[in-house]
Amino acid sequence: MLADSAREGYSYANFFAALTAFPVTFHRKLRVLSIIEAAGWPIWPLIICSVVALAIIGERLWSLRQNVVLPKNMLAHAIQAYRQNGVTPQLLSQLSATAPLGQILAAGLRNEKHSAAVMKESIEESSHAVAIELERFLTTLGTIAAISPLLGLFGTVVGMIEIFGAQTPSGTNPLVLAHGISIALYNTAFGLVVAVPSMVFYRYFRAKVDTLLVEMQIQAVKLVEILHGERDA
Repeated sequence: MLADSAREGYSYANFFAALTAFPVTFHRKLRVLSIIEAAGWPIWPLIICSVVALAIIGERLWSLRQNVVLPKNMLAHAIQAYRQNGVTPQLLSQLSATAPLGQILAAGLRNEKHSAAVMKESIEESSHAVAIELERFLTTLGTIAAISPLLGLFGTVVGMIEIFGAQTPSGTNPLVLAHGISIALYNTAFGLVVAVPSMVFYRYFRAKVDTLLVEMQIQAVKLVEILHGERDA
């Protein structure tokens, strides 16, 4: 009985809490819609850019994780597998499918019967292909960071046109004037809001990709030197 009463009280509390929170959430949604309406049609390209930028940022944060691109102890495991069974198709396919570092190591192992110079050349060629994959979508993100202020400026120009359109021989139309000012200000502000985070993450991802590539090449060169007896494992 007490447990049922407690559950009923808990459910009623949740119900009334949801009813209390609904007007606040609904008010916020209406406020967002009113801002978009006040900003006019030039805001829509900026909204699209913001959605694309958020999608790219989320995808790159997930894809460029250290344990995904550069798994710990992968070099040691590759050397151990090589010393046990040599270069096998299973080892090459497993390395290539595991991580970008594995693709570079597999490129070196495919040429393990050749000289160290040939192995390093194959590693460098594979590094270029891996770099393209790691830099995927970054050009789009940089483009969004560059054009967002221009789109905001475009909205400002549209707003200024609305302001000048408010001037009539009989006087100034206050509604048109206010609408033109809101278009100009909202688009300018939203353009900067989209551009600044996009540029920050673009620079961050570029620096991270460069760091990962350098570390992968260092480990691949270690593999070559270990296989040719120039370095101890």
